[in-house]
Amino acid sequence: MLGIDCGTEHTGYGVIDSDGREHRLVGAGVITTRPAQPLERRVLQIAEGLRQVVRAYSPAAAAVEEVFYSANVKTALKLAHARGVALLVVAEAGLELGEYSPLEVKTSVVGYGRAEKQQVEMMVRSLLHLEAPVGSEDASDALAVAICHATRTPRR
Repeated sequence: MLGIDCGTEHTGYGVIDSDGREHRLVGAGVITTRPAQPLERRVLQIAEGLRQVVRAYSPAAAAVEEVFYSANVKTALKLAHARGVALLVVAEAGLELGEYSPLEVKTSVVGYGRAEKQQVEMMVRSLLHLEAPVGSEDASDALAVAICHATRTPRR
């Protein structure tokens, strides 16, 4: 299961194995772009990075957060570009896709839809039985998306 936390500067990814109740970390990280680069170069770098992740881990499914309305329309549009790239890579790989609102992800992982980032990170660590943080807020958020999908997808 691949979770993706989309962003034009930092796109987090997290891969887990799960039976829907127990989860195990397989891999996590961040694809980082330089803000000085033109947007088209940044989204290309995100696409290439996500393709490498899919090749390296061969996930059976993927999940991303839906774009939420932001007071800053320009930020929301940039996020939508990164999300579109993630959806393209998932479709190219033929992966089943899950899409969840930030509220659904937080409710699934923490039990409270208005949870703070630190609470999400703490629960991700707990659910994955990790002794230390994953090292990045973006990777932790991506793992939360993967956990949300794993808990909401019926096992076949």
